[in-house]
Amino acid sequence: MSIQLTPFARTRLFPREPRGNTILDCTPEQFESYLNEHAPLQVLDGYAPFCKLHVHRNWTSTRCLTVPVTAANRHRLQSAYEARSREELPVLVRWFEGVVPPVAAYLLPILYDRGQLAREGAPIDADWGVVGCLYTATPEEIPMAPSTMLRNALGVEEGGSGVPLDRAAYRRAVRFWENNANWRP
Repeated sequence: MSIQLTPFARTRLFPREPRGNTILDCTPEQFESYLNEHAPLQVLDGYAPFCKLHVHRNWTSTRCLTVPVTAANRHRLQSAYEARSREELPVLVRWFEGVVPPVAAYLLPILYDRGQLAREGAPIDADWGVVGCLYTATPEEIPMAPSTMLRNALGVEEGGSGVPLDRAAYRRAVRFWENNANWRP
């Protein structure tokens, strides 16, 4: 099985100007090599048959992706409408500023199979393409953001995957994201 970093993931996980809330201490090429050379501790099923998550112990100093919302930090939440690329419509996002989470214990690359990436207009040469990565304290998937679930349901032409909305999964995601938020340095 071969794994390749997609251009979409490369720009999000390894931006030109590194940030404290992206993958640290390795290049995109080193990240891709690591995934191809080290078997995951566990493989989790993703939200659709074409999606898998590989669980790896964090070999970097990358910090957890999310922080619990508490009475002590709620005042640090920010929000704005943002798009992940020029082609996508902006959606409402929120994040912490001035909060530093612990170093993640696990990295969970999110993989799509070659067929799905071709359907989305992002063909790859490998069997699997990395489309994102979760940085977590436990070897478990963080629920997909509700806005991402909605974008996926809108279809490939709107930057999604074309997977219909699962109302129960959406409600679980809302419960998680009401009590947690991403962070920015």
